[in-house]
Amino acid sequence: MKKAEGRMSGSGWLGAMVTVAVAAVFTLAAIEPANAQGRKSIRWATSSVDSYGYKVAAAMVKIAEDALGGEYTFTVNPYPSTTGAMKAAMDGTGEIGYTADVGMTQLYAGEGGFKDYTAAKGKLVHAWYAYPMESFMATSAKDAGKYKCWSDFSGKPVFYTTAGFMNWLNFQRIYKTLGYQFKHVQIDPKSQSDALQAGTISGSVAYTTAGRSLAPYWKETEVRMDVKVINPCPEEVAKLKAAGLAVVDVDPKSAFTKDIGVTQIQGVPILFAYNVRADMPEDVVYRMLNAFYKNRDELAKADPGFTPMAKDFVGMQVQGISANPDIPVHPGLVKFLKEHKAWNDKWKIAK
Repeated sequence: MKKAEGRMSGSGWLGAMVTVAVAAVFTLAAIEPANAQGRKSIRWATSSVDSYGYKVAAAMVKIAEDALGGEYTFTVNPYPSTTGAMKAAMDGTGEIGYTADVGMTQLYAGEGGFKDYTAAKGKLVHAWYAYPMESFMATSAKDAGKYKCWSDFSGKPVFYTTAGFMNWLNFQRIYKTLGYQFKHVQIDPKSQSDALQAGTISGSVAYTTAGRSLAPYWKETEVRMDVKVINPCPEEVAKLKAAGLAVVDVDPKSAFTKDIGVTQIQGVPILFAYNVRADMPEDVVYRMLNAFYKNRDELAKADPGFTPMAKDFVGMQVQGISANPDIPVHPGLVKFLKEHKAWNDKWKIAK
C-alpha cells in the first residue's frame, strides 16, 4: 500500500496495527476468557492474509477497541475466501463478517456459494460499508495482442481472484449479463505471475480499492512481470450499463507503477462491508460506527482506499443499503443514520 502523509506512514501505521492484531490472536489463544480481565471477544472474520480486506481490518481493530472502552478484545481471523468469512460470522465462529454488496445479494437469494446454505446463528445484515473496489481484466504483456474485448476471455482459463472472493462473484455477475462462459482456474495468488507467463491461465482479474490500492499479490505480480489491462469494448460497456451495472474509469498511474497499455482502466465496482448478525448489541455497532466516522480522515491517511468513505461516510452507508434495500439494517446503523438525517423509512430494521 502507498505511504500517506502524516505523523506515521500508511504502511507503518498499518504494520503496527497488524502487529497488534496478530498479538491479540495469540494472546487470546493462550489464556482463558475468565482470566482476560473479563473482556468479551469479538472475532473479525476476513478473507485471506493476502487480501486487502485482511490488511485494512487490522488497522481498524485499535479504533474499535478504544470505542468500546476496553470491554472487548478484537481478533482478526482470516479465511480462505470472503464467502468463508461471511459464513464464519453467520455460523457463530465470528461476529463481524467481511462481505460486499454482491455477496449480500447472493446470500439472501440463496445463490452461488449460498445455495442450500442455512446460517447456524443468523444472516448478516447491513452494518458498515467501508470502501469500493473496481474489478477489471488483465493478462501478460506478451499475450496481450490476443485480446481486444472481454468476450475474448469467454470460455478461456482465467483466474477470477480466489473462488468465493467478492471480485470473483462480481465477474460471475458480469459474465451472466454479457452471456459469456465463466471458466475459472483456481491457483495460489502468489503463483499468479508464473501462471500468466506459462500460459496456464489466459488472464487474471485485478482490482483496485477506491481506484488506488492494489491487492498485495497483484503488487508482487507487477514487480515480477509486465502486464496489460484489457478493457471491455464499447458494446460490452453499453450492455453492462443497460443491466444496471456501473462501469467506472480508474487512473492506471494511481494503482500501477508500470505502463499497462491503457490510459484509463475500465472496471465494474462493488461496495465492500464489514457486516454483522442482528444479535450484535445495538450499542456496540453504534459506538463502532461513530468511532470510524470520527476517525475517517485518519483511516484515509493510513490507506487511500478509505478516501471515498472519508469524503462521504454517511452517503456510503446509504449506497450500501440501497444496493440491497430489502435486506434488514442493524439497529446500530439505523440509530447512526437517523442522527445524520439519512434514514429511509422504506428500509427494514433487523430484529
